[in-house]
Amino acid sequence: QVHLAESGGGLVQTGGSLRLSCAAFGSIFNINAMGWYRQAPGKQREWVATISSGGSTNYADSVKGRFTISRDNAKSTVYLQMNSLKFEDTAVYYCKVVVAGGRNYWGQGTQVTVSS
Repeated sequence: QVHLAESGGGLVQTGGSLRLSCAAFGSIFNINAMGWYRQAPGKQREWVATISSGGSTNYADSVKGRFTISRDNAKSTVYLQMNSLKFEDTAVYYCKVVVAGGRNYWGQGTQVTVSS
């Protein structure tokens, strides 16, 4: 079993920055991709960014150039640096970890609120 602990959410003004962290604990053997998703009120969960085990990154168009995903394999942790935040970035942010064999694990979510 793998447990994910997220942190770093909060309230920030438009144009501000936040850094989210997600640490994996438990039966961690081979973590493949790690990523972030978000869900705004009344909307479906959407993909934000992914980083592969080799460090390759991909971003949703809505966050490209503003968000940076990174990972520390020694700490089994994935980060999301969010800059130039906009009101529409307000959402609950979830991390996802894919382990060898393809099983997915999700964090509990952390609220990010951007005030206009």
